[in-house]
Amino acid sequence: MANIITAGNSTNGGTAITTDTSGTLNIVTGSGSGATAISVDASQATTFAAGVSGTTGSFSGNLSFNSGYGSAAVAYGCRAWVNFNGTGTVAIRASGNVSSITDNGTGDYTVNFTTAMPDADYAASSLNHNNAGTGIGISFVNNTVTTAFSTTGFRFRTGDTGSTYDVAFITVAINR
Repeated sequence: MANIITAGNSTNGGTAITTDTSGTLNIVTGSGSGATAISVDASQATTFAAGVSGTTGSFSGNLSFNSGYGSAAVAYGCRAWVNFNGTGTVAIRASGNVSSITDNGTGDYTVNFTTAMPDADYAASSLNHNNAGTGIGISFVNNTVTTAFSTTGFRFRTGDTGSTYDVAFITVAINR
């Protein structure tokens, strides 16, 4: 038998919190029977309906959601990202969890995190191109930049085989 706690009614809308025999907790919003906005199953997997916004807080366990592929899956987050100009005076165009960029020399940069990573076992990726739009490679570790991954920042170089270049359009994403 399901248990239901209701605020409001079918005429003026409202919110209902329901449970079922499988141990799933649902928060239902809207008038009538409404639609499930948030669902937490017995394993503590949390599912948010499309359009749910403004959610904040801490979650234990893995956050899972259905992105339109037919089932909920664990979400692995982008913990930091930045889009910046690496020529002249380095300038951040847009970023998330990046406090600054350190220009260590020609084609040698450090992305500094606002909030440290939980460990240095993250994955970093980058896409860079020069003013002409042609691709420029990226080397994360080479014979002059031997710094291991850090929880507070990520150092890398832009360039190609044997040469480094300052690059006008650099994007870096840190996933963990």
